[in-house]
Amino acid sequence: MTNRSAWLNMAIITCIAGSLMFSYLDSQPLLDPDEPVYAETAREMIQYNDFISPRIYGNYWYDKPPMYYWLVAGAFKAFGDGEFAARFPSALLAVGGAVLVYLSGRKLFSERAGLLAALVSATSLEYFYLGNAAVTDMTLTFFLTAALLSFLHRKYYLLYAFAALAVVTKGPVGVFFCGTIIGAYLLVTGSVGELTRMKLMRGAGLFCLIALPWYLAMYAIHGMAFIDTFLGFHNVTRFLQPEHPSGKLWYFYLPVLIIGFFPWTAFLGQAVWAGIREAGGNRKARIFLVLWAAIVFLFFSASQTKLVSYILPMYPPLALLVGWYFDKAWTDQRYGSLKGAAAAFVLTIILLAAGLLYAGTAVSGALLLPVKLLAGFLALPACAAAFYSLRGNFRAVFATHIAGMLLFTALLMTQVLPVIVPGVSVKAFVGVFKQHYDGKAPVYVAKFYRPGFMYYSGMTGVELDVKEELQLAVSKQSKAYFIMQKSQFEKAPAAVKDSVQVIAVQEDKILFVKNSN
Repeated sequence: MTNRSAWLNMAIITCIAGSLMFSYLDSQPLLDPDEPVYAETAREMIQYNDFISPRIYGNYWYDKPPMYYWLVAGAFKAFGDGEFAARFPSALLAVGGAVLVYLSGRKLFSERAGLLAALVSATSLEYFYLGNAAVTDMTLTFFLTAALLSFLHRKYYLLYAFAALAVVTKGPVGVFFCGTIIGAYLLVTGSVGELTRMKLMRGAGLFCLIALPWYLAMYAIHGMAFIDTFLGFHNVTRFLQPEHPSGKLWYFYLPVLIIGFFPWTAFLGQAVWAGIREAGGNRKARIFLVLWAAIVFLFFSASQTKLVSYILPMYPPLALLVGWYFDKAWTDQRYGSLKGAAAAFVLTIILLAAGLLYAGTAVSGALLLPVKLLAGFLALPACAAAFYSLRGNFRAVFATHIAGMLLFTALLMTQVLPVIVPGVSVKAFVGVFKQHYDGKAPVYVAKFYRPGFMYYSGMTGVELDVKEELQLAVSKQSKAYFIMQKSQFEKAPAAVKDSVQVIAVQEDKILFVKNSN
């Protein structure tokens, strides 16, 4: 391919990925509880002029390393404090990740395979979702992708540098994945001798130079409080003990992957199987990609704390495998692969549409109409993909998936999400609170809502453990306001309910006041 073709492909990737990632950044408020945590912590870095020790509510906060906070603080400086800036780093690195996939795919496989892989990555549902979210997962995925692809292309100093940046983004998991995936690959392929060419000593020095300064500074300032909380609780304990009920489900990530990799799930099984089975000069690279995805999946499946976003680092290698497979099937005119994928695609859409309709019925009556529209729209790409698959038109099948996903995300973000947002963001409720607040009484806020309350009101509030502290707080003599889950309030003792005045209710959020005795 000529340089002109490469630049054209880069432009296509940047336009499609950019439109997906940047079009909706400020269309909705930050979603509770995670997005406001990162935005508020970055804001307090600027407020206290302290870029070493993260804070929230004015207190030191050892939850995550500082990389995403630094990036958001920089975005706040550039664009002003708001939803756009809070999500900007994720969007930028999501586009950058798609470009990395393209640059690697064109070298490993072919120009077209690289282009297809990049578009698969950018248009996967979970990749799109987290590219529009103010959380750390896209940043970690970008640095891990850069590190592991650097190994694959034997750019070893880049491997160590990007692995270090992953550690500054989310802690030891960054170096764990790099070491485990590369080690497994060297063993499986009988390439252990490659270690002698990996510049291990100099690389370790470079890694430490980038990764360790912040950790050493935090230990020097905070001592064992930092070690016990960050390493002890947020890494070891959360792996061994479930923080969320979903942690008990060993199969949790199976449906997450099926839906999250949509609309490309139909090609996934074929691509992984062919990547392992088929011979060829790039087979070792395909084995590496399979191991990469499998180790991420198995690690987080074994972890007792599970979140939908955790398996994002497996999407780039899966996208590369699908890009390679689709390109090879296209070149070899394997019509059977298209027909099988079309059947799986139609089945996936039927299940997704049924799930959407069920959610629209169960969650909110206002959600039913936009969900019906979205579910009905899904029939269009399903029919088009089936039609072009039967005709053996590879270009049209791929274009149908891309166009369908662009329209699907537009409907999702403009028609469905605005109906859901009042239930998943405290921003509008803070406006209601301000209308009733007297400006001086204490405000008790349930832990789940406190980050968003702080970000949108500028008030720290008093964190309320509903089960243990509600009755005690209400029994005090002074006037106080309370924001908590309506479902929790309904379980409160009658003495509590009888002594307060409910001011406002929105979705599952309730605001009530306890007047002075």
